[in-house]
Amino acid sequence: MSGFAALPDPPYYAVIFTAQRATGDHGYAAMAARMSDMALASPGCIGMESTRDADGFGITVSYWRDEASILAWKADAQHLVAQQLGQDRWYTHYRLRVARVDRHYSGPENRPALRP
Repeated sequence: MSGFAALPDPPYYAVIFTAQRATGDHGYAAMAARMSDMALASPGCIGMESTRDADGFGITVSYWRDEASILAWKADAQHLVAQQLGQDRWYTHYRLRVARVDRHYSGPENRPALRP
């Protein structure tokens, strides 16, 4: 997955997962691909953006229609397994944030003009 997610007009929710990977794969790549595919196929998921640097620091932002969809994804049985493996094997530290997006814009062509 790469590039910008095509998103609807707000409001919607963003789940921001920031993590530092541990060394070694230990099945991470396969599980990460599976979880991305599953999340994107989940009811209420409207997009995802992800990046990781060479030192293993990564940010994945998934976008959701509503909080109920986020909670359903969090409780998915396969996702629960991945969460536990993340804690046990794949991450030395992580942080998760949930935010409501009330406005968005892109640019430079669609960015509102700055006023002095």
